[in-house]
Amino acid sequence: AIHPGYGFLSENMEFAELCKQEGIIFIGPPSSAIRDMGIKSTSKALMAAAGVPVVEGYHGEDQSEQCLRQHAGRIGYPVMIKAVRGGGGKGMRIVRSEKEFQEQLESARREAKKAFNDDAVLIEKFVDTPRHVEVQVFGDHHGNAVYLYERDCSVQRRHQKIIEEAPAPGIKPEVRRKLGEAAVRAAKAVNYVGAGTVEFIMDSQHNFYFMEMNTRLQVEHPVTEMITGTDLVEWQLRVAAGEKIPLSQEEIPLQGHAFEARIYAEDPNNDFMPGAGPLVHLSTPHADLSTRIETGVRQGDDVSVHYDPMIAKLVVWAADRQAALTKLRHSLRQFNIVGLCTNVDFLLHLSAHPAFAAGDVHTDFIPQHHEELLPSRRAVASEHLCRAALGLVLQEKAVTDTFTLQTQDPVSPFSFSSGRRLNTRYTRNLTLRDGKRNVAVAVTYNHDGSYSMQVEGETFRVRGALHSEGGCTRLSSCVNGVVRRAKLVTLGSTMHLFSTEGSVVVDVPVPKYLSAMSSEGARGGTVAPMTGTIEKVLVKAGDKVKAGDSLMIMIAMKMEHTIKAPQDGTIKKVLYTEGSQADRHSLLVEFEEEEGGDEREAE
Repeated sequence: AIHPGYGFLSENMEFAELCKQEGIIFIGPPSSAIRDMGIKSTSKALMAAAGVPVVEGYHGEDQSEQCLRQHAGRIGYPVMIKAVRGGGGKGMRIVRSEKEFQEQLESARREAKKAFNDDAVLIEKFVDTPRHVEVQVFGDHHGNAVYLYERDCSVQRRHQKIIEEAPAPGIKPEVRRKLGEAAVRAAKAVNYVGAGTVEFIMDSQHNFYFMEMNTRLQVEHPVTEMITGTDLVEWQLRVAAGEKIPLSQEEIPLQGHAFEARIYAEDPNNDFMPGAGPLVHLSTPHADLSTRIETGVRQGDDVSVHYDPMIAKLVVWAADRQAALTKLRHSLRQFNIVGLCTNVDFLLHLSAHPAFAAGDVHTDFIPQHHEELLPSRRAVASEHLCRAALGLVLQEKAVTDTFTLQTQDPVSPFSFSSGRRLNTRYTRNLTLRDGKRNVAVAVTYNHDGSYSMQVEGETFRVRGALHSEGGCTRLSSCVNGVVRRAKLVTLGSTMHLFSTEGSVVVDVPVPKYLSAMSSEGARGGTVAPMTGTIEKVLVKAGDKVKAGDSLMIMIAMKMEHTIKAPQDGTIKKVLYTEGSQADRHSLLVEFEEEEGGDEREAE
C-alpha cells in the first residue's frame, strides 16, 4: 500500500489508477471518484443530481474565450474563474468587470496548466462575503459514509486558507446536521472511500452551496481530529485494508473547539508575498495532547522557492472557543522565527481582532479589516529600546570578558568591560534604529552594576542579565521596576526580542562606509518583489507603457505574480529572459530617464 500524503499527488487520478494496475493499494478513494470530483464541471452535475445545492455557473466543454465571456456576462459580474481540475486556490481568479476578464482568464489558465497540466476552466457566480465551510466525510468499501462535522476556513488570502477552526462558529445544530447530510450524499454519489472534504460556501442566512470536493486528507484535518478524538490517518489505513468505518454517525463525538494557524514564509505587509530564505532561528511552543506542531523543517534549513511557503501548522484545542483562542494567541507568541519574513505577528493581530473573537468571519475578512490587521508600523516603545540596548551591552560584555580572561591577566582591573571608573561614572552613546528612525540611547554604567539609560528625554533605571537556556539566549531585565524575560536572537546587526508581549526588532546601524547600495534604490526601474522564475516577458526595449501595465509574470512558491509598471515611461532595457531566475529586489526592467529629471529632483 502507499499513502500519498495530502498534496496534489493524493488527488492525481492517473497515479491512483497506476497503483491499482500494479497491485498496490492506493490509500485514498477510487480513481473514478477522484476523476468525477476532481473535474469541477462533472462534480457540479453529479451534486445537482444528488440533491446537493450548487452555485449557478457554466461548466461546459466549450473553452473558447468568447463562450466563457458570454456566460460570465449572462451570470453577471462579479464571477469566479476556476480551474476545472483545481485545488489549493490554484487557477482561481475573481473577475469584477468585463474589462479585466481576458487578463484574469489567461492568468488562471497559465497557473492551472502548471499545477494540473490542464488549463480548462469553469465560470461561477461569485457570492460576496461568503463563509467557506467544509465538512469532513469518510466512506468505506461496504457502502457506509459518515461526516465528522464541519470546519470554518473563511479567513483567506489569495484564496488560500490562513486559519481554520472546528466546529464552525455560530452554526446551529440543525444547520450542522443538514451540512453533514448533504456532504454524505455527495460522497455516496461517487461511491467515495476514505477521507474527503466537501466544501461549501455559506451566505449570511446560513444557506449553503456545494463548491467542490477535495478527494484527499486536508492540511487542516488535525482540527477535526481534535474535536472528535479520532485519528483520521488510522481510519484511512483501516478502511484501505477493507475494514468498516470504526464509528457509526451516532458514535462520533463533538467535544471542545480547535484552531489551526498556518505559519507561512511570507510578508503580510507586502501583499503576503512569499519569500524564501534561511531559518536562522526557529523555536516553537511545547507540544502536548492539546497543542500540535506539524512541520517539515528545522532550525538551519532553507525555505526553498520551489515549494509552498508553509513552514508549519500550529493546532490547539480547548474546552470552548474562547479558551482555544486564548491558547492559540499564547502559542503564537512562542513561535519565534529569525531569518525571513513570516506571518506570525499578523496571525496574532488576526486572532486578537474583536470580530474574529466574535466568530464574525467571511472570505473578505482581511480586506474589510485591513487597517487593523496590518497597522502602520508603530515606534518601538522606549522601554523596549532600553531592553535592546541592555542586550547589546551585555552581549558585548560577555564576549569581551571571555576574550580577556583567555588572553590577559585575570586579576587586572583593566581586563574587564564593566564600565567601572574611579571617582566618576562612564557614559557611552549608542544609536539604535527603529525601522527608518535612528534613536540615541545614552547608557551610564552605575557602580552597583545597573545602568541609567536616557531615551528621547526620559531616564530609565535598567538592570539585567543574560543566560543560556535550551540552546537559546535569554534576557532577564528590569526597567523602572518592571521585570520582563525575553529570548534574544541577534542576526548580523539586527536584534530580535521575543516575549509574551510579542516581538520587537531593533537594528544597530552599520557605518556608512560599510553600507552597500540597496538594489531597492535602483532609479528608473522596477524590481523583483520576491525570488522566483520569470514565466513570461510582456514588454521589450522601446515599448511605451502606462503605470499599472503588466511587464512580466513571475512564478515562485507555487504562486503567480504579475509585475506591473510603477510609472508611465519608455522601456530602456529588459534585464531577464523567460525561464531565468531573479533574486528578490533585483532590477527587472529599466526605464528611460525622463528629460529634466535632475532639475526636478534638485527643485
